[in-house]
Amino acid sequence: MANPLRQLAGETALYGLSTILARVINFLFVPFYTRLLTTESYGVVTEFMAYIAVLQVVLVFGLETGCFRFANKEGTDPAKVYSDALGIVGLVSLFFLAIMVVFAGEISDWLGYHGYRNCIMYIGGILACDSITAILFAKLRQEHKALKFALLKTVKILTETGANFALFFGFAAACRNIAADAGKAVSDLAPSDFAMLLFISPEPDFSYVIFAIFISCIVCLLLFIPDLLKFRFSFDRKLAGQMLMYSLPLMVAALPGIVNDFLDRILFRFLDAGSEVWQSSLGIFQAGVKISVIMSLFVQMFRFAAEPFFFQRAADRNSRTLYAVVMEYFSAFCGLIFLGVILYIDVISLILGRDFREGISVVPVMLLSYILLGMLFNVSMWYKLSGKTGAAIYITLAGLAVTVAVNVIFMPRFSYYAAAWGHLASYAVMFVISVLLGNRYYPIPYNWKRIAFIFVLMGLVYGGAAAVDHFFFEGAAFSGSAPLMIAKLAVNTVFILLYTGIIYLTVHRCHRAYLSGKQQDDDLGEDHSGKH
Repeated sequence: MANPLRQLAGETALYGLSTILARVINFLFVPFYTRLLTTESYGVVTEFMAYIAVLQVVLVFGLETGCFRFANKEGTDPAKVYSDALGIVGLVSLFFLAIMVVFAGEISDWLGYHGYRNCIMYIGGILACDSITAILFAKLRQEHKALKFALLKTVKILTETGANFALFFGFAAACRNIAADAGKAVSDLAPSDFAMLLFISPEPDFSYVIFAIFISCIVCLLLFIPDLLKFRFSFDRKLAGQMLMYSLPLMVAALPGIVNDFLDRILFRFLDAGSEVWQSSLGIFQAGVKISVIMSLFVQMFRFAAEPFFFQRAADRNSRTLYAVVMEYFSAFCGLIFLGVILYIDVISLILGRDFREGISVVPVMLLSYILLGMLFNVSMWYKLSGKTGAAIYITLAGLAVTVAVNVIFMPRFSYYAAAWGHLASYAVMFVISVLLGNRYYPIPYNWKRIAFIFVLMGLVYGGAAAVDHFFFEGAAFSGSAPLMIAKLAVNTVFILLYTGIIYLTVHRCHRAYLSGKQQDDDLGEDHSGKH
């Protein structure tokens, strides 16, 4: 295509449809979760989701990226690439599921959740289904079938949503009615009273959330049956070996990376001193993280489109300059999201239940952390494009070391504040290391002065809005004065428009050639050499 940025933007939007819907629905469930569940129960959900996130990386072996690499390699049959990947992941996932089913009771007791062996089996099913469909979704991305990708993801999300509503409002109400008719307490109900109690507890708790996800994963896998029937299953041992040699370092690198992202949730069990029950601190922290969801949402939808896009453009004459331009637009848009969330935080915070609202204090730090995470994805493409994937291991291990240090040293004293700052410090260290190594092995002409300007501008706008708030609207969120609150939001909107206008006059005007599809190598070269 003559206009690569428009292609990337278009696919990002399509992938974002399902991703936005998933995050928005999860976000909309936050008011329910933070009102229907205790902080402790919500903390248990968070802990289980951390385990799922880590194990997903292991079970896929990094083969999503490996498929992109080998399917675009000259002389390689893409059908064989995906057949081999699906065979490897499928066999390993089913073996893992069998282990989780056999040892479900022992695992639940070891974690301290006696009587919840079903949850362990559901987690095994979630991981098996998600690992298999991960390869199938990667194939859709490779084939630029963004619409089908979005539709399947949407069905999965809506299934999870429907299951949550059915469990929290339908099933729970049915249990109360049955208990009333039988003259029992709800907690005393047994499977003989209601067959569904074989699968889930009679009162709303963390098992409802896990069971809803399990149902959605099964539905998603069933939707892929037509695609599976079209597969020409074969196994090329040589190709499979080459793919694993390329992908396993990515998995090993991604593992400390994902552990880095979720380790703090696991460490609450051992280090937190912010509450009598550590799950309560974890639940409050997770509620604050959920408010930051829009930033992580944008990073995720960008990654879906950008990874295959970067690989397919790698052979283009001006690809590295294109990557640099993408980084500037990405940073500028992240700044807009940051300001949008922070300057409307008084309204957004009302989403949370009253017991969870103290978690709002971690939102600015988590937003900045997600910005750095997205920028890290951009600058880390150098080792994927150059084949030096082993470097990823050392970069992510450095980040993991920072996370461990910050949480171990500060969590016993500062609870979830240490977890938030641990994210920011870790991503910052990984970002710096990746930039330095990238400059050496795969130089990309990022305009760091312009990127720094974006962050300075973001800080000045935020500071200006905070100053106006302090002198004219202090306490508006708690005063009960609707006109005062509306005036404050109107002023903050002006600040956001000011940021947008300045970005348009700086970043956008410098790269109009790319957006029009008439880019000139010489002009862009001058732009990124600092002579523009």
